[in-house]
Amino acid sequence: MGEVETMVPAQRAAGDGRIPVVPGFARRVAGGVRPSGAGAVSPKAAGKALRRQVPRSAHSSLALPAGRPDAVQAVEESNQGRVPGLTPIRVGRMAATPFAFLRGSAGLMAHDLMGTPVTGVGAQLCGDAHAANFGLYGDARGNLVIDLNDFDETVFGPWEWDLKRLATSLVLAGREAGADEDTCRQGAYDTVGAYRRTMRLLAGLPALDAWNAIADEELVSHTDARDLLGTLERVSAKARNNTSARFAARSTEECEDGGRRFVDAPPVLRRVPDAEAAAVAAGLEAYLGTISEDRLPLLARYAIHDVAFRVVGTGSVGTRSYVVLLLDHRGEPLVLQVKEARPSALSPWLRQVGFEVPDVVHEGRRVVLGQKRMQVVSDILLGWAEVEGRPYQVRQFRNRKGSVDPAALAADQVDDYGRMTGALLARAHAHSADPRLLAGYCGKNTELDAAVADFAVTYADRTEADHAELVRAVRSGRIAAELGV
Repeated sequence: MGEVETMVPAQRAAGDGRIPVVPGFARRVAGGVRPSGAGAVSPKAAGKALRRQVPRSAHSSLALPAGRPDAVQAVEESNQGRVPGLTPIRVGRMAATPFAFLRGSAGLMAHDLMGTPVTGVGAQLCGDAHAANFGLYGDARGNLVIDLNDFDETVFGPWEWDLKRLATSLVLAGREAGADEDTCRQGAYDTVGAYRRTMRLLAGLPALDAWNAIADEELVSHTDARDLLGTLERVSAKARNNTSARFAARSTEECEDGGRRFVDAPPVLRRVPDAEAAAVAAGLEAYLGTISEDRLPLLARYAIHDVAFRVVGTGSVGTRSYVVLLLDHRGEPLVLQVKEARPSALSPWLRQVGFEVPDVVHEGRRVVLGQKRMQVVSDILLGWAEVEGRPYQVRQFRNRKGSVDPAALAADQVDDYGRMTGALLARAHAHSADPRLLAGYCGKNTELDAAVADFAVTYADRTEADHAELVRAVRSGRIAAELGV
């Protein structure tokens, strides 16, 4: 951080005057910009200077890199290492709609984004920041928070990649919802505008206030998303009942000894052999060392009763994912999800745009730390584990989670939802990238909004073509798919 200095009381009393800031504090801020002071360039000015290197209008461009795999190749490559019997379900879900295809093809889009301009400013990325990966979840006191809620692909990289993926998803979701093309483009445009304005707002706040900005119902007012209020109220009411207890009541049965066990519901939920269940339970021993010590007395009041395999998501289908049933002394359930953590689909392409990809000690740890870096409030039981040599993330299952289906929104809500998610993404990025730097680059006018909206429409067209190719391959038998599951 240059020659920033501070006063330390003990030294001051001794008459030593000023000393350098303690070495434990970071000496650089995002983007390599030095803090304000004598001879230093302000982050805002540095952000403005980046416009000369990468004009904001340049973000409208899409030049697909050479050697791009076709849609079927991309899906087949991303299926490698997954449970073979489940990959047809994944293909079937991706073949449902172009928006569903986008949800399952984060790696293909990262490959394509490799050929687009970047400023070189990095942030902790969600990596899969499409419109369906935002939602509600409960904090430690049961209050609902709105935020990003999927971090399987999280990695440090160019902030533009998350924003362009989000804007594209608004176009595709709007088309699926039946909105006209102007409305879909407006949704993408408003997404970027909300990101830009929120970044400026955070840049003007005291650092601690900006860091702790909570994503809650006030965000609706800030982003002028009032048409969403009714939808969010319905989702909130449903989320409050989306708990471990409700899931356990539907998915388990009482045993003769008074305990409970999961009930098979193929292909989504199935009980596992005793040896497999024992391996998962054994992996949770190490998990206890990855959570805050003050949570250990809480978990000590529960006992593991059963383990089942559960299929989840769209892009995640085929990864190994378990639900673990724990009961307390009253027989009240807590369900943990133990989900396989694969390498980020973005990692192979980051070096091509000048970003280092550090060695990952544990993929589950990568996911957990990335989530904590982006969220203000995270699951208090978030941690990681290893089961039979594979890395996993561990979290509460059905922690009052609720989400808006962006493809089911009314046409007049698409832009509202775009503004809300754009603001959320800006707040998440501002934890790892200096908001002053990004605000300086994004600016006051709508040049960036228009450019990224143009990109989003173009890439949505590309995704529709990829989806059509996958559908043809399914119909011809080139790739197996299980539809409607």
